[in-house]
Amino acid sequence: MNPGPAEPPETASGSQGAAGEVLVAFLKLGLTSFGGPIAHLGYFREEFVARRRWIDDRGYADLVALCQFLPGPASSQVGFALGLQRAGAKGALAAWVGFTLPSAILLVLFAWSAGAIAGPLGLGLLHGLKVAAVAIVAQAVWGMARALCPDRQRAGIAVAAVVIVTVLGGVSGQFAAILAGALAGLWLCRDESAGQGQDAGLHFPVSKAAGVAALAVFALLLVGLPLLAAAVPMQALAVVDAFYRAGALVFGGGHVVLPLLEAEIVAPGWVSADAFLAGYGAAQAVPGPLFTFAAFLGALLEPAPNGIAGAALALVAIFLPGLLLLTGALPFWSALRARPRIRAPMAGVNAAVVGILGAALYDPVWTAAIRRPEDFALALVCFAALTVWKSPPWIVVLIAAAGGAGLALLRSS
Repeated sequence: MNPGPAEPPETASGSQGAAGEVLVAFLKLGLTSFGGPIAHLGYFREEFVARRRWIDDRGYADLVALCQFLPGPASSQVGFALGLQRAGAKGALAAWVGFTLPSAILLVLFAWSAGAIAGPLGLGLLHGLKVAAVAIVAQAVWGMARALCPDRQRAGIAVAAVVIVTVLGGVSGQFAAILAGALAGLWLCRDESAGQGQDAGLHFPVSKAAGVAALAVFALLLVGLPLLAAAVPMQALAVVDAFYRAGALVFGGGHVVLPLLEAEIVAPGWVSADAFLAGYGAAQAVPGPLFTFAAFLGALLEPAPNGIAGAALALVAIFLPGLLLLTGALPFWSALRARPRIRAPMAGVNAAVVGILGAALYDPVWTAAIRRPEDFALALVCFAALTVWKSPPWIVVLIAAAGGAGLALLRSS
């Protein structure tokens, strides 16, 4: 059963909501969004495009494409931008806090307890959450394909994007697919894009002056923090510098940041290699962004700051560069994408984004979750719950978790 009526379509046209509304929406997602960044984009689309209608499919795909280009955690950046559009700066902060805080708290508790989920029941529950991600991403791909690939040209671009991402792999494959989509759109999508409106539901209350200031702060911190940390022997400065650079220099999201963090945190002996790997495993098991792994590391740092202070310091430092870059890019992106000559390549980029999500539906989402026929059956039940019964994602997460735990108990008996 749908939990309530969708917001009227006109709410997608500006910052008309309240920060409290944004916080509640993203806190729910922060508690239930399992499956990694690609799955998060599926959860966001279901919640804010299909149900609440804060933004339309084309505007959402434009936003995803921008965040794929920028360093930092793409799903968190998309959430930050949606909160910014809905309720201004307070909404952006509410979105980030709501989506980030649950997993950060869980990982700090894990760091203190040094426990782990074990046994067939716990492992089955975690596996069920991965199955839920399959259904949610599949729904997102299907819905976006219907909206953004309605003809042979754009469907062809999406299929080509799948091939490019599959062959090249990693972040380079995603970049190549988006660039190829833009070039193909210039040639193939001129007629289709000519009739599209310029709005696409994207209005961000950030001036160009504020955007330039955000980019300047990003660059100043990137250059100045290493110099300041070298000049002032203070551990807190060294910690902020290490996590800020890790967040500023990573493309492709949470998994890509791991080698950077290992070099910055494990190599100097701040956290042991065993603890680092244990925390990475725990980060896979909690909802929300993988960048909250920084909170686990910050809680364990030696020497101090550690505990809650270290976790907060590391968490803010690793997210800050990506959010500054996004804030700096948004006013120029909004102006650029409104130009008629840009709409054709953007139509191609949007189709390529569908292809990128389609490739990710197979690897890593499907390959990590669908191991047996019963996993496929559970994923199909979850997909039907989303598409036929219109169940909200958090209900589907509960169904998948219970199903995964039940299947694991049956296999162990």
